[in-house]
Amino acid sequence: MKMKKVLIIGFLVILLVAAMVFLFSSKNNKNGGLKFVAVKKGDISEKALAVGTIEPEKEIKVKSTIPGLVEEVYFKIGDWIEKDKPLFKISPNPTPLEYVESRRNMEVAQILMEKIRNERDRKVKMYKAQLVSDSEMEETESRFSEISLRYKIAQERFELLEKGRIQMINRSVDSIVKSPMSGIVLQQDAFEGDAVVPLTNFQPGTEMCSMADMSLLRFKGKVDEIDVGKLLPGMIADIQVGALLDAKVAGRLERIYPKAEKEGNATMFGLEIAIIDAGKITLRAGYSATAYLKIKDKKNILIIPERLITFENDKRFVETMRDGKIEKKEVQVGLSDGLNIEIISGLQAGEQVVERPPREIE
Repeated sequence: MKMKKVLIIGFLVILLVAAMVFLFSSKNNKNGGLKFVAVKKGDISEKALAVGTIEPEKEIKVKSTIPGLVEEVYFKIGDWIEKDKPLFKISPNPTPLEYVESRRNMEVAQILMEKIRNERDRKVKMYKAQLVSDSEMEETESRFSEISLRYKIAQERFELLEKGRIQMINRSVDSIVKSPMSGIVLQQDAFEGDAVVPLTNFQPGTEMCSMADMSLLRFKGKVDEIDVGKLLPGMIADIQVGALLDAKVAGRLERIYPKAEKEGNATMFGLEIAIIDAGKITLRAGYSATAYLKIKDKKNILIIPERLITFENDKRFVETMRDGKIEKKEVQVGLSDGLNIEIISGLQAGEQVVERPPREIE
């Protein structure tokens, strides 16, 4: 008995579903599958889209001017470091040949200086006895000063190679790599025990870490050539950060690059947007983001979905229903945002526009 009731209920449900499908199909067949969209008033904004990343305005790669091995690291990634505070301690690591050559050069310079000093002392006595001319005495003094300077240079080179630091009259040179700016450490590339190649006029040197002031951020991205001619510095941009979909970040267009870049078949122009208001969120270097730059803005205008517009001989048409028949109607259009389009003339608010069903793919 119970099973019989279940079967009856199931049969009735099937009949109800079949009836609904029939009624819906009949209605669609009656209209030929057509739908009607009313002309309404709304707002349209034409925007240019740029894709890029959030980056610090100023990022510095820290390098050493002294070769050697990293002996100590005084920070962790993400730390705020003030300017001139220590970052790394470099331990000199000369090769045996470099050490021997430097020591021998210092010793040779010292011997030569002692020799010139003794010669100068003799000539001073002779000069007082008026046995040496003024010019000869001046030449001896000049040679002694030159050799003394060479010895000092050789001595400082050896001390720097051996100890990693020297004290000069007006400054000190040591093996401590200091922060060139106040900022946050973004990345560490050198660790304890790593060899360091110095920065010179002939080589770029080892990148030890990178730093930036994260209070000064900007969006760097690219925009299509179709839109770049409509942009001007000073335009306000809405920036959407990929990792923070609900966040609202405001920016101002500062720079458009003068030279294009090819990306596949597209021609793109670089641009920079200064972040003027990040709200309460924390932005991080490298966040992917999309910037929307408002070009034009119209409010309370007649709009319809752009998909309802057809083109014939450089004219634009829509379809309307009149006395049960479909007829084409020419319209004048204006601003578009890619979804909706402005109707300048040809339609009135509330008028119904025909939307045909999508064509089936055969």
